[in-house]
Amino acid sequence: MNADPRDEDYRTHRPLVLRLAYDITGSWADAEDVAQQTWVRWHGAHAEVSDPRAYLARIATNLALDVVTRRERDGYPGSFLPEPVPTGPGADEIVELADEVEIALMVVLGALSPLERAAFLLHDIFGFTHDEVASMLGRQVSAVRQLASRARRRVQGHPAPSASDVDEAELRRLTERFLVAAQEGDLDGLRALLTEDVVFVGDGGGKIRTVRRPVEGPVKVARLAIGLASNLDEGSRYEVVVANHRPALAFSLDGALDSLVWIVPRDGRIAQVLSVRNPDKLGTIVRALRAG
Repeated sequence: MNADPRDEDYRTHRPLVLRLAYDITGSWADAEDVAQQTWVRWHGAHAEVSDPRAYLARIATNLALDVVTRRERDGYPGSFLPEPVPTGPGADEIVELADEVEIALMVVLGALSPLERAAFLLHDIFGFTHDEVASMLGRQVSAVRQLASRARRRVQGHPAPSASDVDEAELRRLTERFLVAAQEGDLDGLRALLTEDVVFVGDGGGKIRTVRRPVEGPVKVARLAIGLASNLDEGSRYEVVVANHRPALAFSLDGALDSLVWIVPRDGRIAQVLSVRNPDKLGTIVRALRAG
């Protein structure tokens, strides 16, 4: 039996499909579903396809946008943070090599409108022309230029350094100091570690208790951290893992992963604390920890 050339085309571009879907939806589980649906639609295409990469990107983008539309229509309880994906040694090469999955950038992308996000990713990250993006999104070229430009300004105006600009050893030391100060109830020590515009964002998905709205300012964030640390008991453990190109604290309770927390620095202090507790978003990290 002769191999179907469409299978080879799909295997070649599957990393693009997965990355696009994850970048747009913020969910690895949804990205895998989009990739499967893209494969089905790709095999159902009867017309000759001259550019498989662009064709698959169009399918994946619109399926991913449908996922986001349904989520917004149904309403997500509380703050939405991206599903953590392991990017350290041994991680899936699709995400290991994808700089745009860095958590601080993912948070900025998540604050864009879905169309802004898609236009920026397709043009600035994946290199499609404005004409190609317009065809994929069913928009005028001028509208796509405006969408991508607005998104670019938001991304460029984001204050957090990229992961490549962060000294990992220094970040780990800063994270450890933050955790120790919280456990010791050292309010002044914590405040000294935080920027004036620091924000704590928690995502429990409506299933696990956490802050429903971002907590802003060094005093409020320091008090929250102390309160959270006081709830840790003898069954609590944590380890440092690399997720979305940044070291993160993986907290376990009685052997089960309870949360994953990123500390995002700026100029030697902490600018963001991002805590994912939604159990639906921790499965990929759990599998990585077990495999490790």
